[in-house]
Amino acid sequence: MADSASDTTVSLAPKRWADEEDDPAEESTASSEVKAEEKVASELKVEALTINDDDEKKINKFLDEPQDSNITAVTTGDTPYTSAASFEDLNLPPELLKGLYVEMKFRSLAHNGSGKTTCFVLGMLSRVDPKLLAPQALCVCPTRELAIQNLEVLRKMGKYTGINSECAVPMDSKNYVPVAKQPPVSAQVVIGTPGTIRKWMSNRKLDVSCVKILVFDEADHMLAEDGFKDDSLRIKKDIERISSHCQVLLFSATFNDTVKNFVSRIVKEYNQLFVKKEELSLEAVKQYKVYCPDERSKTLVIKDRIFELGENLGQTIIFVRTRNSASMLHRALSEFGYAVTTIQGAVSPEDRDKIVQEFKNNLTKVLISTDLLARGFDQQQVNLVINYDLPAKHETPTEPDCEVYLHRIGRAGRFGRKGAVFNLLCGERDAMLMSKIERYFGSQVTEVKKWNSDEEFNNALKAAGLL
Repeated sequence: MADSASDTTVSLAPKRWADEEDDPAEESTASSEVKAEEKVASELKVEALTINDDDEKKINKFLDEPQDSNITAVTTGDTPYTSAASFEDLNLPPELLKGLYVEMKFRSLAHNGSGKTTCFVLGMLSRVDPKLLAPQALCVCPTRELAIQNLEVLRKMGKYTGINSECAVPMDSKNYVPVAKQPPVSAQVVIGTPGTIRKWMSNRKLDVSCVKILVFDEADHMLAEDGFKDDSLRIKKDIERISSHCQVLLFSATFNDTVKNFVSRIVKEYNQLFVKKEELSLEAVKQYKVYCPDERSKTLVIKDRIFELGENLGQTIIFVRTRNSASMLHRALSEFGYAVTTIQGAVSPEDRDKIVQEFKNNLTKVLISTDLLARGFDQQQVNLVINYDLPAKHETPTEPDCEVYLHRIGRAGRFGRKGAVFNLLCGERDAMLMSKIERYFGSQVTEVKKWNSDEEFNNALKAAGLL
């Protein structure tokens, strides 16, 4: 499903989702890893990136105003919860309401792309006692990027509350301090990745005796066998042993039956709220499939059709399956004169932060990514997603990963805006994967009949409302 270790020039262990190592060994600056990261950074020309925080973010005025969401929640079983029509109905503190209206500029509940994060961030902030200088809310995320993004939302939303927060993610090599030498955490909210959180807990730097709320973001992956199941369960068990009153919340855009059944066994006296599966297709996003005669044709489609016709639109994310594909596509598009950035598991933490910030500041228009950014990455300027490779399950490559597909296409058309997704297919295997994805979601993806036709792509972009 993501960076395959067999076709990369570097070796990172252990094998994780998106081939990302959550938290390296205590002395993580081994020369081989540093040289590998430097080699990748050189290939991707990370040093050429320039970010000026004083500059205003370049906003594409072409993008339309968001449309209101018509997605409704579906509850399962008896539940004490009722829906709220406005934020005032939630009986939130005035400081938190001010953050929602002044900083977040929310008017109502809630556009696609903002609802999930808003829900658990509000839950954490509303449960924290600002007078108690101890961790009281903990959010566990699968990637460094998602943890940082969630922390940014929390700090913005909680600006007027006086609540402090800290990010528990692997430190970059320049600022690395061994855990044993770090001071104990006093922040009331901690958001981070499972390896770092467990390390802080085991080294008694993160006291969880006062934790009232534990959130797992992208919970289906956090509890999956090929995800972070062991670390997640250990964190949950250790907290519940010390803080029996802690509330556990699981959030994700997708939950397959296997994970649902597992969760029902480990979480007692739970309530479930789900969105109807047929409404997860994100109506604002138009999906297309393009049959290409060979791999080179995929690059030509991106260059000559999508980029040329959509040059005045917003930003684009191109998803690939492996690090090799990411590097090759980066070189090809760069040789054609396009300014692109690429992120994948072999890039060092500090360079990943720089690449993400460059893209979020809208200083680059095109980002190539493995599934590292498939989940939860919010950027309202993205209205084009290209699946250069369809997502397939790592253990069974002939089977599509439908949950990851949904997460990928959800990167376009965020916050109720319009978007388009182009699936580039080459060969029988891709055709079979696409067919299985269509059957899973019960919908037919529109075919662009000719891969080399300007008219076909022009019509597709017009139908998506992007031209």
